[in-house]
Amino acid sequence: MAFSHLPAVLQPTEEDIQMMLSANVHSGTKNSDDSMKEYIWRRRQDGIYILNIGKTWEKIMLAARVIVTIENPRDVIAISARPYGMRAVLKFAHYTGSNSIAGRFTPGTFTNQITKQFKEPRLLIVTDPRTDSQAVKEASYVNIPVIALCDSDSPLKFVDVAIPANNKGKLSIGLMYWMLAREVLRLRGAVSRAAEWDVPVDLFFHRDIEELKRADEEQAAKAEQAVLPVYEAEPIVDEVVEDVVETAYEAVAGFDAAADAGWDAAGDAAAGSNW
Repeated sequence: MAFSHLPAVLQPTEEDIQMMLSANVHSGTKNSDDSMKEYIWRRRQDGIYILNIGKTWEKIMLAARVIVTIENPRDVIAISARPYGMRAVLKFAHYTGSNSIAGRFTPGTFTNQITKQFKEPRLLIVTDPRTDSQAVKEASYVNIPVIALCDSDSPLKFVDVAIPANNKGKLSIGLMYWMLAREVLRLRGAVSRAAEWDVPVDLFFHRDIEELKRADEEQAAKAEQAVLPVYEAEPIVDEVVEDVVETAYEAVAGFDAAADAGWDAAGDAAAGSNW
C-alpha cells in the first residue's frame, strides 16, 4: 500500500483510508478471477480474498482523470443494474453532470439507432462487469472505454480501467462513487482540496423502503411527543380531603335519618288502618 510514486496532492488522507476500511471496500469474495490476481493482497483463513486498497486508490485517481478528459460531462454514463448501486449512480450523475442508467439496461441502447433511448456516450462507468455485462458488451462493439468496479471474482473482459473494490455491499459502492465524484470535481476546480466536500457520503448509500418508513414513523412519534403539552399535577391538600370526607359522612347520616322517619310514618299509618 505504497503511494510514493503519487504526487503529494494526490496522496490519500488517513480519513480516506479509514472510510474505505469501514465500508469494507477491501473485502472480496471466496472466488477469484485470474485477471484480478494483481489486485488481491492476500486470502483470509475463512477463504475470503482481501483486495489491495492502495491500488484501489490509485485506480480512483486514474479513473477521475479519464472522466475529466471528456469535454462534455453528458457524454459520460454511469450504469448500475444492482439495486445497491442505483442511488449511487444517480447521485454521481447529479453532482458531476453526467448521465445515468439505474435499473435494467435495455439491449440495443448503444447499438440500435431505432430505439428511443439510443445513446452515444464517450465513456461508460459500470458498477459490476458481470451484472452489467450487456452494457459492457455493447460498449465493446462501438469502441466505448469502460471504467468498472471490480471484485475479486469479476471478469475484466472489455474493461479498460478496473477499480478493485467490493461491488456487492451498499456502503462500499456508495463510497466508491462518492470518492470518484469528489475527485472529478477537484480536478475540474469546482471543489478545493484544502476544504472538505460539503456533500455527505450518506447520500450515495442505498436506502431500503422499510428503513425509510421506520425512520419516518419514529420521527413522527417524536414530533407528537414534542407538541403535546405536559401538565404538572398539583399537590392535594389534606384539608380539602378532610372536608370532602366530612361532607360525605353528613350526607349519609341525613339519608339514614330520612329513611328511618319514613319507615316510622308508614308503620303508624298501617296501625291506624282497618288492616
